[in-house]
Amino acid sequence: MIQFQHVEKRYAPALCALNDINLEIGTGELVLLSGANGAGKSTLLKLIYREVEPSSGSVLFEGQNLKSFDGRAVAGLRRRVGLVFQEFKLLANLTALENIALAAEVAGATQNAARNRALDLLRDLGLASRRDAKPGSLSSGEQQRVAVARALVNRPALILADEPTGNLDDAAARETLRLFKDIQQTDTTIVVASHAVDLFKEIATRVVQLEQGRIVADSSGSGAVEWRL
Repeated sequence: MIQFQHVEKRYAPALCALNDINLEIGTGELVLLSGANGAGKSTLLKLIYREVEPSSGSVLFEGQNLKSFDGRAVAGLRRRVGLVFQEFKLLANLTALENIALAAEVAGATQNAARNRALDLLRDLGLASRRDAKPGSLSSGEQQRVAVARALVNRPALILADEPTGNLDDAAARETLRLFKDIQQTDTTIVVASHAVDLFKEIATRVVQLEQGRIVADSSGSGAVEWRL
């Protein structure tokens, strides 16, 4: 599904975030990107949904070079990608239902269809009773479930998650872990950037470790991975 071919990303001549990245992620994988702050995890995610472009090399999505995408193609790509962040990024003046439905409406769904999809997801995630609650009255775990539902509402082929358990207590983090595992069972590809290696390696099909912008270990390779966090 995703290929990185000799990708380098520089934000300034002296600041190289990623250096000669070669990586292939297949459909249905749940890949954990691990590494210290500044290792390049978030930059790698941003390259996949074309928030930034590589300084050199190629990033391919389903065989197409993302660098060749015009504005319309990028918009189409982003409708196929669900994003989950450490900061939940819910709109404070909207209810849980409205936050989820809005993402579907922006992607072109009718108001009625968007609302029905949002309701179904809230039921699936055990939040039906909180449909009319605004983010300020939801727990951190509930907010993250709403954020996951928002990422799922357009039935994406790919989920990208950047430190999705960073603001959660252990119980909420475990619940988020279960959600990701359930999503992956539907053949959705998931790429998670996280420091929580011990947590996510329980469900990851693969663990890719970054260090100073380079891949230094990949659990799908020849042997055991040495964790150096």
